[in-house]
This record gives sequence, structure tokens and C-alpha cells, in this order.
Amino acid sequence: MNYQVANIPDLSAEFVFQTSRSSGPGGQNVNKVNSRVELRFDVLKSCLLSEVQKAVLLTKLATRITSEGILILVSQEERSQLKNKELVVNRFYQLLRDALKPVRKRRKTRPTRASVEKRLQSKKQQAERKSNRGKIRF
Repeated sequence: MNYQVANIPDLSAEFVFQTSRSSGPGGQNVNKVNSRVELRFDVLKSCLLSEVQKAVLLTKLATRITSEGILILVSQEERSQLKNKELVVNRFYQLLRDALKPVRKRRKTRPTRASVEKRLQSKKQQAERKSNRGKIRF
């Protein structure tokens, strides 16, 4: 699994933004202004992502992608539509970076002698504690 992470292109041309009324902070302003921003990105139809990157995104972000292959992110933390738009774009790129980061192979290591002794000592203490809970015999 050696896919490229560093070269995530500028995908802003393929973003589709949709705004609606937010349920977040803002008092009566919430009832008048569309400050909630929804970012939609079609992973399957993207021209800027490679096929390998698309496959990785579809597997790793399967819970966030709809059946049509659209990734939807929503932001409604701020009162301003512009700030929410910036937040959702930043969150999108962070999500892509995390998903496309290659998984490092685990190297086998052996437990240290001290850790083994510590584990055995705690097992002995637990066994002692449990044996003391038994019936007292005379």
C-alpha cells in the first residue's frame, strides 16, 4: 500500500457548497441567515484524484460516503457563513490527508525482561488476593 499522500491536488474546483439555516449559536440571527455550510465532493467522478486514491478513500471513508459516492461534510459552529466555509474546507483536506496517509508496517518487538517480571508479579499478587478471599480452615 504505497500510495501518494504529498500530492493531493487543489480540489476546490470540484466542491459543491450548499447553505442552509444553522441550529448553532447566533440568537435570532439563526432564523434569518443561512450560515450552515455543507460541502459535497463526488469521489467517484473526481478528475483530479487518481484511481488508487479514489479506491483508498472509498474504503477508508466508507461510513462518510453516500451510496452515490459523494462525501458530505457540514459545518455550523460559527455565526458567519464564510468562517463555516473555511472550517469545512480545512476539515475536508485534513480528512483526505489522514485517509491517504500510508499505514506503516508494524515491526515485531519482544517484551523487555522487566515488563515480563512486572506482569508475573502482578499476576501473583492477584492470585494471592483471590486465595485470601476463600474460606478460613482451622
